[in-house]
Amino acid sequence: MLTFEDKKALAVKGEDCFILAECFFDRAFSRPTYFFNQRGRSAGSAHLQKNLIKFNPILYLQNKAIFIEHVVAHEIAHLITYQLYGKVKPHGKEWQQIMTQVFHLPANTTHQLDITDVQGKLFTYRCSCSQHQLTIRRHNNIKKGTRYLCRKCKSTLVFSEQEN
Repeated sequence: MLTFEDKKALAVKGEDCFILAECFFDRAFSRPTYFFNQRGRSAGSAHLQKNLIKFNPILYLQNKAIFIEHVVAHEIAHLITYQLYGKVKPHGKEWQQIMTQVFHLPANTTHQLDITDVQGKLFTYRCSCSQHQLTIRRHNNIKKGTRYLCRKCKSTLVFSEQEN
């Protein structure tokens, strides 16, 4: 789905991020393997112990500039944080420092990309105070016995029979 040029652009931006971090921290960092098979609503994910990064090809193709500017740095910051500090909070102060001081980017923990084309079917559930749209994963978990509670009223979410 992604062209060689697309993959190269992501890897080049990743390398630029590593060079910035190496200059800032005055040390070398191990380079990751890149995969382009991230699915779902996530733009990317960093697998710390495997030293790999996955990018969502659909979201990339629809948002190339934002991806190159923010998503790559976000995931690289996770790997650098792990290589520097070991296991810490995913978006903790160490990661935030790398985002703001090394990459000079806001330390946003989530993206604001349009996920219409990557979001699967949603299921309507209700509680005492409102309706909720749950993903197929949560819907299936509920069918297996998992209980989800509304954050506001604390009542159990119940499947709504209305058509979605």
